[in-house]
Formats: sequence, structure tokens, C-alpha cells
Amino acid sequence: MKRTLLLLILAVAPQACSPPQARNTGVYLLVDTSGSYNRQIIKAEQITLYALTRLQSADSIAVARIDTGSFTEKDIIAKATFDDRPSTANAQKRAFASRVEKFIDQSPPAPYTDITGGLLQAIEFLNEKHTAHKQILILSDMKEELAKGYVRNIPLDFKGFDVIALNVTKLRTDNFDPRLYLNRLDEWRGKVEKGGGHWRVINDLDHLDGLL
Repeated sequence: MKRTLLLLILAVAPQACSPPQARNTGVYLLVDTSGSYNRQIIKAEQITLYALTRLQSADSIAVARIDTGSFTEKDIIAKATFDDRPSTANAQKRAFASRVEKFIDQSPPAPYTDITGGLLQAIEFLNEKHTAHKQILILSDMKEELAKGYVRNIPLDFKGFDVIALNVTKLRTDNFDPRLYLNRLDEWRGKVEKGGGHWRVINDLDHLDGLL
């Protein structure tokens, strides 16, 4: 009898000692501030407010600009990990929304568009948060234009990440040749999937239900 009880304890003990699996979510929204897209950044507020209504305690969120050189902490407009106390989390969300609104009102257009640098910063941020679910949202026309001297031809590790391009507007050149638009999206899809991630495009912001 004692031997049977000991075996049962030994069988259960590893499960009891194992840490609980993380279930939290991390969201990183990249906002294109280039001259060709700057008028669209007001939509960042809609996306942010949607995300804030879905995120819970222990979830993390950041909003960052895409500009000439985006692989830097200074481009993070707002960031937060929500408290487990509802009143504190609600205060955090109000402060977060206020910072994003201020950014939208004051954001100057950038001359170049370092999307890859922004993605590298997003990957680093979410990996440091150790969230179970990781989403990178990109509000951009997905046209990367790098300033002289910037090197971005590097592999990106998207394992465990969902990368979602939002409101991918068409450029004037796309109207003349739609293949440019389609090829641009295919190239980004290839980069994300080659890095082990999942890629989606949502152009109608009235249908964000698939996020989070």
C-alpha cells in the first residue's frame, strides 16, 4: 500500500512543480510615418483603442513609429504591461491611449521608411516580455525606402509571431501596374514565412475581429 502511494506521489510531483504555462498576449503596433503614408496614421488610434479593449492583465502592448531608422527604443511612442488590478489597468489604458493620440496629432512625416528595423525592434520587445502569443501589427503601405548607409538585408526570426499588415494603401505607381502592389505583399509574406512566422493582410479596418 505504501509503495503504491509513493509511486502515485512521484508521478504527480513533477506536474505539481512545473510552472504554469503563460497565456498572456503581446502586441506591437508599427505606424508608418513616411510622407507617402503620413495622412493614414490617424487610423493608428482606431487600432490602438480596439487592442486596448481586448487586452487583459499581464498582457503587453507597444506602439512605435516607422521612420528613417526604426531599430531604436526612441521610436516607441507608448508601452505598457497591464496590472492585475482592474482599476490600475484601466488607468494604464487611458494613459496609453492619450500618448498615442498626442503622437498622432504631432507626428511629422519621415523622409524614409525603415520597416525592417521596426520589425527587429518589435521582435526584441515581445521576446523580452515572454508573452505566449505575439502579434506585430504594421500600419503601412509596406513600401520600404532606406536612407544611404542603412543595411537591412538580414534574416528575421518570426517563430511564434503573427505579423499582420493593416490598411496597405496602394501607391500611385500601383495604379499603373498592380503587379507592384501584389509583389510587394508577396515579398513581405516570404520574409515572414521564411522566418517561421504567420502572415496576414487586413485592409478593411472595420473587420478587426480576427486580431487578438
